[in-house]
Amino acid sequence: MPQRPSRASRRAALQALLLAACGWPSLSMAGRQIEEPLSDAVRTALSTAVAGAAPPEPVLPSAQHRLDYERWLQHASQRLTRYKSHPVERQEFLQTLWYEARRAGLSLSLVLGLVQVESAFRKFAVSTAGARGYMQVMPFWSRLIGDGDESRLFQMQTNLRFGCVILRHYLDRERGDLFMGLGRYNGSRGQAAYPQAVLAAQRQWQQDVD
Repeated sequence: MPQRPSRASRRAALQALLLAACGWPSLSMAGRQIEEPLSDAVRTALSTAVAGAAPPEPVLPSAQHRLDYERWLQHASQRLTRYKSHPVERQEFLQTLWYEARRAGLSLSLVLGLVQVESAFRKFAVSTAGARGYMQVMPFWSRLIGDGDESRLFQMQTNLRFGCVILRHYLDRERGDLFMGLGRYNGSRGQAAYPQAVLAAQRQWQQDVD
């Protein structure tokens, strides 16, 4: 169980929450995912998870699933307008995020909240630690589980695929503990500022369908 945050940590967390509420990423929160050794089994599983391509349209099993998807897409697109003004770009981004989040077994609002905090929905964002794209994926992941081409982390689907797979991996490592899993994703495991900022942003994205 994590220790009670210090006064300085709580102050940083409050600042992070305010920044998340405004939709601004905080450079002071920028972390560095730690490159940890992976067993052959884990490396193979993650490499398999990032391989392949998404279908051009979501495959939905029923009319109700289609209705739920369309409702979510409409709500999320309205919220995303402040970050992405072009409707086609918004739809492409949300359709891809929906697919990758669902594929990884992640909440849609959680992934949207994380992208908001990490990059403010900027495709070509680069952190001071060198993390890239929407979900601020560290380049070493391309070498560990990808094809070694770091430039592909600026491609929308590749970035969202890697980010969701990595977040799922960290959550599994923390046995579903969202606070610790998010901290590990940011490279600030056990500190409150980043998880609280992502969870605050997530609440802004939560809808009837998640």
